[in-house]
Amino acid sequence: MKNINDVCVIVQARLSSERCPRKMVKPFAGTTLTDICLEKLIASSVIPKENIILSVHEPELVAIGEKHGINVFHRSQKSAFWDGGEGTHIKDMYEWWDKVPFKFTVFINACAPMLRTQTIDSFFNSYLNSSSDGMFAVLPKKNYFWNPAGDMINQWPEGEPCMNTKAVEETYEAAHCLYAGRLDNIGDGIWMGDFNTPGDIELVPMPEFDAFDIDYEWEFKAYESMYIQLKKKGDIHV
Repeated sequence: MKNINDVCVIVQARLSSERCPRKMVKPFAGTTLTDICLEKLIASSVIPKENIILSVHEPELVAIGEKHGINVFHRSQKSAFWDGGEGTHIKDMYEWWDKVPFKFTVFINACAPMLRTQTIDSFFNSYLNSSSDGMFAVLPKKNYFWNPAGDMINQWPEGEPCMNTKAVEETYEAAHCLYAGRLDNIGDGIWMGDFNTPGDIELVPMPEFDAFDIDYEWEFKAYESMYIQLKKKGDIHV
């Protein structure tokens, strides 16, 4: 069980995306991806607004945070252009790890416009009530998987003569949407925990619809169209 005053929620954004340049400030359904994410966090019934931090470098993104009255962490240019290459350290990316007055963080992917406030709240509550330092959202999959060598990753259902996704064992896929961990672990080069040690990071299933992540221009256009239609129907509330 964690004290809510020890847990911040961090949204980190930049404009240097190579696959979809400036996606965080490009017009998206009459707003921006950054605005959508912050508005959903502000609408939360469990996350104190003062615990929300927007980590950005460019003035355009700083202005969005200030418009919403959100705490802004001014990340460096080095962090904003960090590419994870050789010789870099995770703490170069997450510079706030030792500069914010919290022990733990829930990290939100701002490129997921379908992510609902209720899904964020559920993950946040799960982390508050967990004894684990690290937590990661995953997508349940009922399908057949092989590695490149042709070995099955999950087991063929016993007695099944043909593929039956209802019978196959469930596997998990990384959601790349909601993360949580201890801030001081980042200084040691650890983010959430050790994925090679079963149970070291608690895996929390989430709805696949919420995890649609925009990386490419075609996804930006497709998800914008979907978002507009769902908002008209009242299925998207922010």
